[in-house]
Amino acid sequence: MKSVELMVFDFDGTLVDTGKDLVNSVNHTLKQLSLAILPEKKIISFIGDGVQKLIERSLGQSFPGCFEEAMEIFDKYYTEHLLDSTKLYPGIKEVLRHFDEKRKIIITNKRHHFTVQITDALHITNYFDEIVGADSRPYRKPDSRLVETFIEKYRVPQGKTIVVGDGINDVLLAKNAGVISCAFLNGLGSREDLLSLNPDYTCEEMNDLIKLFY
Repeated sequence: MKSVELMVFDFDGTLVDTGKDLVNSVNHTLKQLSLAILPEKKIISFIGDGVQKLIERSLGQSFPGCFEEAMEIFDKYYTEHLLDSTKLYPGIKEVLRHFDEKRKIIITNKRHHFTVQITDALHITNYFDEIVGADSRPYRKPDSRLVETFIEKYRVPQGKTIVVGDGINDVLLAKNAGVISCAFLNGLGSREDLLSLNPDYTCEEMNDLIKLFY
């Protein structure tokens, strides 16, 4: 087992299964614009770089012409439906309680207000020291400054800092910051893409963290 002091968690596809609500919101947006809806797996593959990239990729050849209108439609619909199907992954509260004495941060490319709306509703906000969204900083994952700031603030060693996530941006964030990477292989991200980056650790279920770290 490896000792850690600071735990950085991704959000979508790591702590919370938000896939269905994001897919429905994208396809609602496309329908409103009289564009063809997309398969669920296709939209899931677009998640991870923030909502603007999600919409840009979903629009395809209709970008950038429909982009502003699409963002307005998506924002309105997702605000009202972001908790229709969204739920915590199994074992999340057990993991957060187990590591109660560790510093824990969410760093996500999702916008801050959407993230907090979900963490509040699912009663996990209080487990985290800070929540950093895509609009919280002028830079986003995998920019190493996102982690370096907290290493300095909390005075923890790089070797006792871990980034846990289901996306390539999470593994790259850890590598860029010189900290431990742990890829969650059953989230929204591509298992093959994650493994190709040779993360330091992998987990099939989130509560595997309890066996890997202390």
